[in-house]
Parts: sequence; structure tokens; C-alpha cells
Amino acid sequence: MEFLTNPFASFLLFFGLAGGILSIVLFIRLQNSIKWMALTLFAFSFWGFFYGVELASKSVEEMLIWSKVQYLGLLAAPTFWLIFSLKYTDFDPKKLQWIVPAVFVVPALTYFIVLTNSIHHWHYKSNWLIQSEDYYFLGIEKGPWYYFQTAYAYLTYLLGTVLLWKRYRFANKRFKLQTKILIAGGVIPIFANIFYQTSLFKPYEGLDLTPFAFLTCYLILGYFIARFNLLGVQPIARDRILELVTRGLIVFDYNHRIVDFNSAAKKLCTRPEDFKLGAKANLLFRDRPEILTLIDELEPKSIESSLEIEGNKLILKIESVPLKNKNQVYSGTLLLFEDITESIQTKEKLQLQARELQQLNDLKDKFFGIISHDLKGPIFGVKELIHLTQNGLISEKEFIEMLPEISKNMEHVAILLENLLAWTSSQLRGEYLEPQTLNISTLIRNQTNLLSRIAKEKKIRLHLELEEEALVVADKNMMELILRNLISNAIKFSDAESVVKISTQVEENWATVCVQDYGVGISKENLEKLNSGVSFTTRGQNNESGTGLGMILVKEYIMKNKGELKIQSQKGQGSKFCFSLPLAEIPHSQD
Repeated sequence: MEFLTNPFASFLLFFGLAGGILSIVLFIRLQNSIKWMALTLFAFSFWGFFYGVELASKSVEEMLIWSKVQYLGLLAAPTFWLIFSLKYTDFDPKKLQWIVPAVFVVPALTYFIVLTNSIHHWHYKSNWLIQSEDYYFLGIEKGPWYYFQTAYAYLTYLLGTVLLWKRYRFANKRFKLQTKILIAGGVIPIFANIFYQTSLFKPYEGLDLTPFAFLTCYLILGYFIARFNLLGVQPIARDRILELVTRGLIVFDYNHRIVDFNSAAKKLCTRPEDFKLGAKANLLFRDRPEILTLIDELEPKSIESSLEIEGNKLILKIESVPLKNKNQVYSGTLLLFEDITESIQTKEKLQLQARELQQLNDLKDKFFGIISHDLKGPIFGVKELIHLTQNGLISEKEFIEMLPEISKNMEHVAILLENLLAWTSSQLRGEYLEPQTLNISTLIRNQTNLLSRIAKEKKIRLHLELEEEALVVADKNMMELILRNLISNAIKFSDAESVVKISTQVEENWATVCVQDYGVGISKENLEKLNSGVSFTTRGQNNESGTGLGMILVKEYIMKNKGELKIQSQKGQGSKFCFSLPLAEIPHSQD
């Protein structure tokens, strides 16, 4: 074979060889999905190199031989480009299992037709030698399959390009640049082929400029890939990383326009419909001035902000990170959103439990003191008195004279012991509630009868203003303990020869019981303790001892019976304790 030297052949031979070497290097260096770009470059280099060999030939027979060889690259290139686009855009791997083999069917069939063209002439109807000046070109008359193969190649390039454009048209700046370079590498040579096919631009009859265009574009693209690692990180990998970040993320440019975000950020905002690239921060957060102020910060800062999304109240921790270039010039802001609702609620719950536990421990310590002092003292006093009487150290007359004082002490011990047992029961095993229909006025009369002796000793009159039918639904034992504590406290803190007023009132669905005294009253500090359930002790007007346990039980029992306690008091003017309970439903009699 005799080869001719000409600039067209020399260009293709040199750059085709260079492209082939570069594509092999890239194939070894690039990750799996990007290897198809290296194969695309290799196919174009193969096509260009052997088209250069064809242009260096000077007979039709030789040119047809090299034409058949170069068709391996010509047919493989658009197929490799489509597969690269599918893999680079993270197309469904299950579908790729049958798409990849399918796209090779037409190229394989076309190559078989090219090899057997002399039999059927479907690809080339005829060939001849074109000599123009010192150049030789292969003249062709196109067959029907040539047009089909050309249309198929155009469609393949178009599909690959559309996939790239559709997937990354909203990508950030870096990946937009990648997309533009890739699309340019696929589109520009197509225009060169269109000019060739339509004879709009032909320097020489028979000279196809398409390999020159493809080879040039893909050599430049290959250089960028090798030199700048252009495809080192796939956009889809970036997307996956962003979506794996559980915190919301929004990137604003220096004009406070959105340039990137993840789906978590969209879920944590009240205006998801406004979320789009290019949207201004003052539109997205127009009702959240604290966030707009945060975006303006030039130093890292974080705030907590609450918002309501679909009826759920959320607490967000929002961090702003100013973005600066290597010259420390402000270029944008990164906002990070984190839902801390659950952690805040857990923290508050733990703090509440810690306070309650501390109060409970303090109360238990106090009650151990009660047992060792308030119970132990009176009981040991009675024991000692009996011992002295038995030994004749105290006469019978003296013993009888002491009995009223002993009886009074025992009354307080009995109430204390009852309260202590009730509290212990509720704390250790939980209080068992037995609601039933009760006439609260009847219970009040019973309790005043039991406490009337203590009242008489202090010359205190118990004045009752009771409604006859005050039926409530409540636990009887709890109600008795509540009434006993309220009435005995009123007696304890009343002056001698004063009045304790006990009344009931029925209105709408509630029955209200009030116990009012005109004694020393309660200080503002102690009143706050009572309302918050904090235990404290004070002594009565006759130095009667107290533990503070009774009022804790009163408040707890009223609450358990679905009632409400209200306390009114003024220092030096007395106190008024009122609690309300739900009325019992009275069945209507049928005529």
C-alpha cells in the first residue's frame, strides 16, 4: 500500500494517537461510571486515526478497507456517550442491565452491513475516487441504511445530552460548568456533521470534517478531565451527601439568593413552595426577621427559633456560617437548620424530674425528722408519764390533771399519723381511687363533730352554712382527710374565741366547699409555697406543732378527684381555702 502525506491525514494521525493514549490513561485513573467517558474519547480517537489512514491512501480499495476499520470507532462513540450519560446521571441500575446491551444492537447490525456492503449495497450504493489538487478522497453514494445509521447516531447523542441537561440544569456553579463543557463536547461536532451531510460547508468534496471536530473537542475535554479532575466528583455523589445530612442546609450568595439546598431544609421551613434556586432570602423568610438578621452576620453565630409546621410546634437551632474566598472577601452564607424539639423537651423533662426528685428527697428527709421528733416526742412523753405514775412519783390526782393536755397532744399525733400513712401509701404503691356519690355536707358535719372538742378547748365556734343536697363524685377517704386537715388547720391558726366558717355552695356543675378562719393569715412567701406544692411548717396560735404534710395531701387529693383548690389569705386577717368538685349526675325520675 502506498500512503500520501497531507495535512489532513497528519492532523488526524497525530491527534488520534494522542487521544488514544490519553483515553487509556483516563480509563485507568477514573472511577467506574466515568470510565465510559474515556471509552468515548478512545472511540473518537480510533475513528479519527483510521480516517487519517484513509486520507493517506490513494485508491478506492484501500480507502474502503480503512473505512471499515474506522467504523468500529464511529459506531461505538455515540453508544459509549449515551451509556456515560446514563451512568453519570445515576440512572436506575436495574434498567441499565437491559439498556446497555440493547444500545449495542443497532451498531453491531450496522457494522455487519458495512462489512457485507459489496453484497447488498445497503450502506454505500457506490464508491469512487475524488482527486482535488494533491488530495484524494473517497466519493460515496449513500444507501438507505446509511441514513438510518446517521439518524440513530443523532438520536443517541441527543438522548445523552438531554439526560445531562435535564439532571443538572439546577446544579450549582461548578456542576453547571461541568454540564456545559460536556454538552458542548457532544453538540459542537454534531453541527460539523450536519454541515457535512447537507454540504453547507465542504472545503473539499468528499472530506468529512466530523472526525476533526469530534477529536478536537474531546481532546480538549480529556485535557480538562486529566488536568483539573473535572469529573473527579460526580454531582450525583454530591446530591447523595447533601441528602444524607440530617440537618437542613441552605447556601446563599452575597446577594442573599439561594444557590443550593437539601430537602431537609425544605421540610423545616414554613414556605416550602418558595424554595427554589435564585429565590431571595427576604422572600423566603419574610416573616422571620431573626433569620434575616442571622444571614447578615459576618461571623459564625447560632440562634434558637420556634415555628409551627402542620400544627406541630418545632424548636430549631439555626447556625449561620459566612462563606469567604481565599482573600477573606464575603461571598455568601451557609445556613444550617437542626430540629432540637425532642432534645429540648427531653432536657426540660429531665430537669422537671430532677426538681421533683429533689423535692421528694427533701420531703422524705423531712418526714423522717417528723417520725423521730413529732411522733417520738409525744409518745415517749406518754410512756414516761405512765412510768412515773406506776412508780408512785406522780399521784393519781396529778395524772388526771395532765390528761387534757395529753389528750390534745394525742389528737395532733393521730392526725399526723393518719397523714403520714396516707402519704406513704400514695408514694410507695400509688393511691387507689374509689369515686362514689357523696353528700359533701354530710361529710362536713361528721368531721366538725370529730374536731369540735379541739375547737371548744380554744373557745372557737364552728359556724356551718351548708346546702342540704351537695352531691359530688369523689373518694370518701380522701374527702374526709381533706376536710379534717382544712378544719384542724383553721382551728390551729385561729385566735381564741373566734369563728371558723365552713360553707358549701352548688352552682352549675360544681360544688364548692370553703373553710375560712380569721386568724394569723399566711405570708406572701408561704402562700407561694402552698400554691407551688412546697412543704413548710408553722406553729399554731397555742404553739401547736405542724408538719406541712397535710396541705400537700390536700392539694394532691383534690387534683386526683378532678377538683380545684383556691387559697386566699392576708397576713393578720385570716385565710380562706376553697375547693370545687364535679357534681354527681342525678337521674331524673320517670312519671
